[in-house]
Amino acid sequence: MRYRTIGHNTVGAIGLGAMPLSIEHRPDEARAVATIHAALDAGVTLIDTADSYHWHAGEAGHNEELIARALAGYGGDTSDVLVATKGGRGRPGDGSWTVTATPAHLKHAAEASAKRLGVDAIGLYQLHKPDPAVPWAESVGALRGLLDTGTIRAAGISNVTCDQIREAHRILGDGLVSVQNQYSPVMRDSEPELRLSTRLGLAFLPWSPLGGISRSSLDGPSGPASTGTAFHRIAAERDVSPQQVALAWLLARSPAVIPVPGASRPASVTDSAGATELTLSAEELARLEA
Repeated sequence: MRYRTIGHNTVGAIGLGAMPLSIEHRPDEARAVATIHAALDAGVTLIDTADSYHWHAGEAGHNEELIARALAGYGGDTSDVLVATKGGRGRPGDGSWTVTATPAHLKHAAEASAKRLGVDAIGLYQLHKPDPAVPWAESVGALRGLLDTGTIRAAGISNVTCDQIREAHRILGDGLVSVQNQYSPVMRDSEPELRLSTRLGLAFLPWSPLGGISRSSLDGPSGPASTGTAFHRIAAERDVSPQQVALAWLLARSPAVIPVPGASRPASVTDSAGATELTLSAEELARLEA
């Protein structure tokens, strides 16, 4: 099934959500690049970005350009790294978000993203969010056009409903490979979309996968991980971070799941990548469900 080979990622993979490296209160470039390099060192081969991941007005593509520089400066082989970018949203620079998913905008945005990333074709291009002012079929049709012209190699959709997934699948066929919705221990509204993605063989990339899990602790049983939710308690018992437990729980939800946790420092992404080595027991999974 396609979700088993999205790019060079396999079942049980963790990606890097690069947004924190470019938005409000972002780290300096040296730490941002070090974070991306730490992800690559840990075996991460999926980096999630968007043209709208920036802080100030006039910075569209900041995150894409940062990723391109980090990959170019990495000492190892990056041929198996899939950079998945998105188009259809904007940031005026005042903290707000806009949505523009007309075919003309998406065509221009994808071409601009490819140029910033320094690639002939974008490995995975995702429609960031449905535009209420544009018929869904028209926006998805723009992805079809980008596939046909070779501007992108594969398409994805984000922040969508089951009906929108079905229609996109009908229009794009095998060109549709992924769905990216918010999904985490405390935000499970996209359970139907996860089930449908699994049935269709689409990768499901939860964004904000650590929602509800405090980023304040990467400690073992003697630290803050020993308090709080069942995720924190199991983390304390396993002597791992609650973030690792949350990501391992997500991976156990479906073979379609590839979480893309955000990170702004090397230690965070290295810890997140460790979730691929953490297998939760049936008893632990039951406790997390309860």
